[in-house]
Amino acid sequence: MEIIFLGTGSSTGTPVIGCACSTCTSSDPRNKRTRCSIAVQTDAGGTLLIDTGPDLRLQALRENILRVDGVLYTHTHADHLNGIDDLRNFCFLQKQPIPIFGNDIAMRDIQQRFSYAFSAPGLHWDKPVLTAHVVQDGFELAGVKITPIPVMHGKLPILGYRINNMAYITDVSCISDSSMSLLEDLDLLLLDCLHYRPHPTHIHFEKSLEYAIKINAKETFLIHMTHQMEFSEASSKLPSNIHLSYDGLRLKL
Repeated sequence: MEIIFLGTGSSTGTPVIGCACSTCTSSDPRNKRTRCSIAVQTDAGGTLLIDTGPDLRLQALRENILRVDGVLYTHTHADHLNGIDDLRNFCFLQKQPIPIFGNDIAMRDIQQRFSYAFSAPGLHWDKPVLTAHVVQDGFELAGVKITPIPVMHGKLPILGYRINNMAYITDVSCISDSSMSLLEDLDLLLLDCLHYRPHPTHIHFEKSLEYAIKINAKETFLIHMTHQMEFSEASSKLPSNIHLSYDGLRLKL
């Protein structure tokens, strides 16, 4: 299984429009962050996405993503959803609908906002053709076992996902004890880390490290970072098994 970091940035991306801070003007490519998403390429030859941010087209071109066998949605904020129309290109290539998965709140919202994507395919497959699936328990897709991880994003219930021995937890403010029990014995954890200051709907650097140490995955990579997180500076503050991620990073499990 290979994990491709399509995007590691927050809702504004980095550089931020109109900002001249040291991160936004950095020449280090690891400080160039598109909106947060990953692709999982499975041993069975499938490709799963977690979220479809507004940079999906550019991310797919950059990483040569040529098929999508399913999308796991964490929640429906714009930076995690609004690239959904670009799934039409994969539907066109594959000539088949793409299943999408999420909690009840997310699936109802997506079907309401993008109702055209849930109609039968036209002759030319010129729009996304999706099927919505509400998930509560574990399931299998593209040869991997997927377990939804309920977490809170402020007051909004959202999902993280465990895929085999990797877990992806973004936009999180609180992980319950019951969800922590689903994160045992991980080889790889991808974990929200917005910036250095406390935030009402995201964990911040100190809290991210606290959760990472408690979950105790073999390796942890921090995701969903604002421009306040300069790559080299932030990396220097981390233990040896916790790392900053960056766009285009690939990890094999």
